[in-house]
Amino acid sequence: MKKSFSALLFLFIQLQFLSANTPNFSAINQPLEVVKLIGNKLIRETPFQYKLEISQPKSNFSVLECVDFGRTFMLGKPAGALAYTQIYSESAQNFVVEIEHNDGCSIWLNNELVYNKSGAKSIQLNVEERDIVLPQKLTLSLQKGTNDLFVESNTFGKEWKFYMQTPGDGGEIITETTQKPTIGLSHLNYVDKKVAELSNWLVMGPFELNSKQLENVLQFGNEITFGKMYAGIDRQPITWTIPKVEVVGNVINPLLWGTNYNWNYHNGGMAWAMQTLAEVSNEKKYDDWATNFCNFHINSILFIDYQVNTLNKFKSVNYQILNTPLLDFTLAPALPFIYRLRQQADFSNKADYQKYIDKIIKYAKDEQLRFPGSNIYTRTTPYKYTTWVDDMFMGIPFLIQASQYVSDKKLKEFFLNDAAKQVLEFRKYVWDKDANLYMHANYSERPDAKLPYWSRANGWGIWATTEVLKILPKSNPYYKEILAHYRRHVAALVKLQAPSGFWHNVLNRTDSKEEVSGTAIFTMAIARGVANGWLDRKTYEPVAIKAWNALKTEIEPDGTVHKICMGTMCSEDVNYYINRPYFDNDTHGTFAVIFAGIEMNNMLNNKK
Repeated sequence: MKKSFSALLFLFIQLQFLSANTPNFSAINQPLEVVKLIGNKLIRETPFQYKLEISQPKSNFSVLECVDFGRTFMLGKPAGALAYTQIYSESAQNFVVEIEHNDGCSIWLNNELVYNKSGAKSIQLNVEERDIVLPQKLTLSLQKGTNDLFVESNTFGKEWKFYMQTPGDGGEIITETTQKPTIGLSHLNYVDKKVAELSNWLVMGPFELNSKQLENVLQFGNEITFGKMYAGIDRQPITWTIPKVEVVGNVINPLLWGTNYNWNYHNGGMAWAMQTLAEVSNEKKYDDWATNFCNFHINSILFIDYQVNTLNKFKSVNYQILNTPLLDFTLAPALPFIYRLRQQADFSNKADYQKYIDKIIKYAKDEQLRFPGSNIYTRTTPYKYTTWVDDMFMGIPFLIQASQYVSDKKLKEFFLNDAAKQVLEFRKYVWDKDANLYMHANYSERPDAKLPYWSRANGWGIWATTEVLKILPKSNPYYKEILAHYRRHVAALVKLQAPSGFWHNVLNRTDSKEEVSGTAIFTMAIARGVANGWLDRKTYEPVAIKAWNALKTEIEPDGTVHKICMGTMCSEDVNYYINRPYFDNDTHGTFAVIFAGIEMNNMLNNKK
């Protein structure tokens, strides 16, 4: 179906170029008609709703384990309690975990005391880019098979939680030498599997602090006895149960790469694309979709905060909107919010948008990590001070929007020059001056490491560059150098365009598959350059048209877009990129295709 439609669509476009008697279907309108198919699909299929579901534990240590005694027992005064789980290991090994707790805590592994702290203590959770880091590490000597883990936790009446996780890998690509253990109750005798599906832990309490009952419970060895009662506070009978089971909200039909209304940079980019499509097409429905996206998230912040900080669901849906120190979840998804503030004089919840954007502007200026001695945004993953080309798009377009939004003249100048300087300074770390291409990332610990020329990373870099060129005055001292850099990049990309019109996922590797998102961004950037006079029309317009014609072959009549590379971490292994899975309708690519269609429309309609 796809290829037959694509052939018909290509024939249709050719006929329109040849016909001078049908102005309503002239060639300049066709790119918009194609990308409106994508916008229409989004409108039809995006519910902007949460669905409620039972929170289910993960057995593979992929999320932070939290036993919330306080929420389970609802006591609010000094007490003690027990928690029990099993860790199953395929082999004997030393296994490092991070832990954190309030007040007194003791841990037994296979009847051996391996951790003990007493006294008053508050909980400290350190939020990093992709992980929560717990302050204490504990090495567990696991035997092959099941390992019994008991936790005795005390409270003096305020906080009452115990946390455990494996140390975060920071998103590195890791080859396991031993199989990671699992956690939970699935190997425990006399516990129904449905119980194990609800919780990784059994708990019992509350006991009086320093109760002899606690000591008695821990005397029974490896076997937990069910059906036995113990004396709790005020001699109330208690026995083993599970922590409070929570009902949480999730997006509808979550996908591996995320739905089109999860909180992340490419969905924020999609809302920005829909806003722009509405302006160019004069069809309000696309802007309505973007407004619904923004309102859904800004109205959900308290709900997300409740799920994360009250229900302890630290990686529940859209948790990244809460103070995540990463551009992917701060500046980039904020683009449609600041864009709406710039474009619309007044709307009902404008004050909420302003409050949110003021916070993000402060983050952009003062809080986001920057490379020491440099101006550029940087990351702590996979190593501290890793420079990602991606962060040119994650940060610089927002800086440009901020320069147009703020009223203070000095602040306007700061953001504009910040954006311009970052375009130039990123070259010091990720630009290969011999190839005139971007390597995906650069590690400060190993600056000589050479990463592949990933297509979409080069796309993020050139996209950010064009956002600066659109706004930066020609009199600005950085303008000429940025324009020259952009032209060098375009010239290098053109040489690598495949005969089909696409670019390969790894630009210089013809054995890597052709890919839509990178092709769409390059199409957008070249068409934008022709329309704005940065590139010679005679030379580069045919390149953009060839690429656009290729993109159309991957768009279905219902708006489905094929052949989009899934999001990546960074790696020196080119095969990581070559073997990366492709998906349909991944917004990493669909929002880029919409912008490509918009810029193709501008190029064909603006004959400078």
